[in-house]
Amino acid sequence: MSKLNIQPFFDENTQTVTYVVVDKATCLAAVIDPVLDFDSPSGKISSTSADKVIAFLDDNNLRLEWILETHAHADHITASNYIKTKRGGQIGIGEHIKKVQSTFKKIFNFNDDLACDGSQFDFLFEDGEIISLGHLNFHVIHTPGHTPACVSYLIEDAIFVGDTIFMPDFGTARADFPSGNAKILYQSIQRILSLPEQTRIFVGHDYKSPTRDQYAWETTVLQEKRNNIHVKLGTTESDFVSMRESRDANLPVPKLLLPSIQLNIRAGHLPIEEANGVCYLKLPLTVELS
Repeated sequence: MSKLNIQPFFDENTQTVTYVVVDKATCLAAVIDPVLDFDSPSGKISSTSADKVIAFLDDNNLRLEWILETHAHADHITASNYIKTKRGGQIGIGEHIKKVQSTFKKIFNFNDDLACDGSQFDFLFEDGEIISLGHLNFHVIHTPGHTPACVSYLIEDAIFVGDTIFMPDFGTARADFPSGNAKILYQSIQRILSLPEQTRIFVGHDYKSPTRDQYAWETTVLQEKRNNIHVKLGTTESDFVSMRESRDANLPVPKLLLPSIQLNIRAGHLPIEEANGVCYLKLPLTVELS
């Protein structure tokens, strides 16, 4: 009998799935990839999505131990720091977040405003590290390619893969962000697909492919090997890289990329308020005037 419960929360605005993982025996919980709500036109940040997660913890008398990020997301703002402030817990992410911080420090010209040592997070996980939640062990697997810091969390027969691989009818993550790499992404996906075929895969997003009416976020290694439209069994590395690079060249920039990255590489900590009591984010301009 399984020792864990998994409760998903789907945010349709960003098409992101947050998971609460619970050790049944101890009622200890981990939250994976939580979301804050952000209205881009007004700059308003709110907590409706995160508060649903907190209410679930409270309603079920769960004690929060971990808040886990699969990577620094480019399509939503993390609620990690907000949830930690409200319910405690320790924020963890892959150790290569330091590389992501260094990359975006240059892009946003943060100067000394951003420490690039991962100190904004409570724990930086190495590949192969094991963390505990009550009677459960979380195995950290470094799965870069989408970003250099991506990790997946394997717990019993369930793996939480972030953006590395999606539902079989939607495919795989893009690999064109700074320091992304399609060849490395292929290799990371093969690590996931080398797990036992019955392993349940919980994806970080679902964009509801044209072939289906409902959102979905749970699949298996076997289903991915048989049916993933980008990387099913028999897909070679060179074919995947060619497809991924061609596809990525025509994908639009994520709508929330600029605000999300600035906050997510800080574990969701807001910038320091300025003299007028307001926090500000930067907007780098690409000038292409004739």
